[in-house]
Amino acid sequence: MDLDNLSVDDGQSLFNNRLNVEELNHAAFKIRNEIGKVIVGQERVLDYLLTALLANGHVLLEGVPGIAKTMIAKLLSRCVSTGFSRIQFTPDLMPSDVLGTMVFHSGRSEFEFKKGPIFSNIVLIDEVNRAPAKTQAALFEVMEERQVTIDGITHSMASPFIVLATQNPVEHEGTYRLPEAQLDRFLFKIKLDYPTVDQEVTILQNAQERGNVPETLEVLPVITAEEIIDFQELVTKIRVDHDIISYIAKIVDKTRNNSDLFLGASPRASLAILRSAKAFAALEGRDFVTPEDVKEMVIPVLNHRVILTPEREMEGLQPENVIRRIVDSIDVPR
Repeated sequence: MDLDNLSVDDGQSLFNNRLNVEELNHAAFKIRNEIGKVIVGQERVLDYLLTALLANGHVLLEGVPGIAKTMIAKLLSRCVSTGFSRIQFTPDLMPSDVLGTMVFHSGRSEFEFKKGPIFSNIVLIDEVNRAPAKTQAALFEVMEERQVTIDGITHSMASPFIVLATQNPVEHEGTYRLPEAQLDRFLFKIKLDYPTVDQEVTILQNAQERGNVPETLEVLPVITAEEIIDFQELVTKIRVDHDIISYIAKIVDKTRNNSDLFLGASPRASLAILRSAKAFAALEGRDFVTPEDVKEMVIPVLNHRVILTPEREMEGLQPENVIRRIVDSIDVPR
């Protein structure tokens, strides 16, 4: 479009067609403010969680014990006036313990489906890698298609529906490696780090002042499920130029032709980058995606979808290192 030759009417039309993301940004500010009453630092983690919520995607939180993986997920759910359930994954957990089961009513002489804890809006799965393969497989359909099929009958999930799962990367006793097909269903894998010394001092001071009051009681609901659904619909309308789409495709294609990677990313990864970049742009107050939005989303989207070659893994190389090199090797759209 030739912006220099726009008429007044054309300019007014262009302005009217722009999306208004102010309400979305105000809601995100309120959520950050509420969670900030308890969580110190982790601002980028919270940004990614909000991005996933707006992009209607699931999140895998990875970190050592005690750095607030479960707490930040619980606090996010507290900020939204919607259903919440928590499932503690263990080695003896069965698929029916997650999805539900058919129960026979002798008085009516019929079976009735009793829904499991997965039937909620925000579902926290704690220590997701502790359940065996058959229980992990039970999540495939519900995470991808937002539905559960039991005895040939399909039960749809209510919107919004997001799974927040946690796992400990250093503990291997009694754990199971997540299948690649399941990892691919998570929009993001977010790695949490230790706080800085100053942040830990603040954590200790806050705990001292709080006394015996539970942290979760300090956080209040500030947004409804209906608003989340409206914001998710708004995010789908964020503008993405063709050059940005090509940029995403080139990045993902390079993961499939890299000597450091045994497995590259699938087209689902391309779609995940696109969806999350649009949500991140909206959180930044824009109705269009920039190359910087794509760069910001590439690592949390791809770091669990690519597999290093055995040689590079033995050398201690991380997927993020390879992904950064790939991004740096591709010309940025102007």
